Amino acid sequence: MKLTAKELAAILEGTVEGNPQETVTSFARIENGKSGQLCFFANPKYEHYVYTSKASILLVNADFHPRQEITPTLIRVKDAYSAVAQLLSYVSEQKKKYRRHRGFLSRIAFSAKIGKRVWIGDFTRIGAKCRIGERTIIHDNVSVGDGTVIGSGCIIYPGVRIYPGMVIGDNVILHANCVIGSDGFGNAPQEDGSWKKIEHLGNVIIGNDVEIGANTTVDRAEMESTVIGNGVKIDNLCQIAHNVYLGDNTVMAAQSGVAGSAHIGRNCIFGGQTGVSGHIKIADRTTVGGRSGVIGNVRRSGEVLVGFPAIDHKVYMRAYAKFKQSGQE
Repeated sequence: MKLTAKELAAILEGTVEGNPQETVTSFARIENGKSGQLCFFANPKYEHYVYTSKASILLVNADFHPRQEITPTLIRVKDAYSAVAQLLSYVSEQKKKYRRHRGFLSRIAFSAKIGKRVWIGDFTRIGAKCRIGERTIIHDNVSVGDGTVIGSGCIIYPGVRIYPGMVIGDNVILHANCVIGSDGFGNAPQEDGSWKKIEHLGNVIIGNDVEIGANTTVDRAEMESTVIGNGVKIDNLCQIAHNVYLGDNTVMAAQSGVAGSAHIGRNCIFGGQTGVSGHIKIADRTTVGGRSGVIGNVRRSGEVLVGFPAIDHKVYMRAYAKFKQSGQE
């Protein structure tokens, strides 16, 4: 996609310093920028690349004052880092296939209701009584179970499996091979030492503006709903168990897991490989460091926890200092 500096400045509400007709067709990191590419400068430790960059256009903060001559055309914006995210989102939107398409090898139930400008790939199955909102893109080899509702503007990547009766909001992104609605890990012990499977008859409800990574699994509830709130971002290879509640705008990095019936508040942050025990409550704005394990209720909002079991990060660092001292004695 070709864009001029003038067009970019209009999109990002910035100002051009240099040639307004300078064009770019791709993006690159500032240390790798070449002619025809756009780069951005936001971190002071990369300033030396500003003066050697061969990129055609450079996004910088409005208050940046160069100490040497600069070759690229500059676009000054309020926050260069945020502007890049905005620009990538804009380009992605322009590339979306907002047009009606039905793959020749797709299979769509007669009773399914498909919105306007929905794109459905080959080998994809849309079950009976499904409802798909307009401008949604469903790639090849996707299975959408009977009675599932998918909102508008969603992107469902190849290999996704959505079980029957799921509810997915607007502008949701489901990455390749994630599974929505599989049975939870529920088994009842029997007198003879065996285990009897507990049937799961609930569903999963996913809010608006959610993104779920590749190979992540969200289990259906036993009787009611597993809930993923609005704006939640879940990385690859995560496990969300049955009856879990994830509050709005919570983010979770790769290889993390949440056990059944845990209730997690809004705006929480979980580092990679974190674990959350079942049947506990975690307050809003809790941050959990990578490879930590939360095994009890977190009642105060805004806490930062580290370790296994996870404790206040300041207490953990003091204890860690003691551990190091004892190892040196």
